[in-house]
Amino acid sequence: MVTTAKEKIQQIYTEDFLLWVDTTSEQIQQRDVENLDWEHILEEIVALGNEQRHKVESYLLRLFIHLLLYKYWETERTWSGKGWEKEIDNFRIELELLLESKNLYNHFLGQMDSIYLKARKNAIRKSKLAPEIFPESSPFSVEELLDFGFLPETK
Repeated sequence: MVTTAKEKIQQIYTEDFLLWVDTTSEQIQQRDVENLDWEHILEEIVALGNEQRHKVESYLLRLFIHLLLYKYWETERTWSGKGWEKEIDNFRIELELLLESKNLYNHFLGQMDSIYLKARKNAIRKSKLAPEIFPESSPFSVEELLDFGFLPETK
C-alpha cells in the first residue's frame, strides 16, 4: 500500500505532535498547500482559541475570588492579605497580557457576570461567611479589576 504525503503527515499528528508542528510549519513556509493536514490544522487553531479564552476566564475567576476575600473576609485578611495582594497582581499581569487581543478583551467583558457568580460561590465556600455578605453582582468595575493600584476598601 502506498502512503501519500498527506496520509503520512496525518499519521505523524497522532504519533509525534511536535514533529507534526515542525513538518506543518515547513509545508506552510514552502506553500505546499496540497499536502497540508487541514483537518488537524483547523482542530489546533480552534483549540488554541479555546485555550486563550479559558485562560482569560481562569485568571478573571481567580482575580474575583481574591478581591472578594480581600474585601469581605476581615478575620483572615490579617494573615493572608499580603499573599492575596501578590496573587491579585499576578492575575492582573496575566490578564493584561491576554487582553492585548481585542477579541479576548471582548470575551472578558462578556464573561464578567457569569465568572463573578462562580467566584462568589467559591469565596462563600472558602470563607464560610454568610452568602448575604457578598453582593449578587460584581462590586468591581472593569477599570478596578485591571487597575494595579486598586485594592478594595476594607471596613
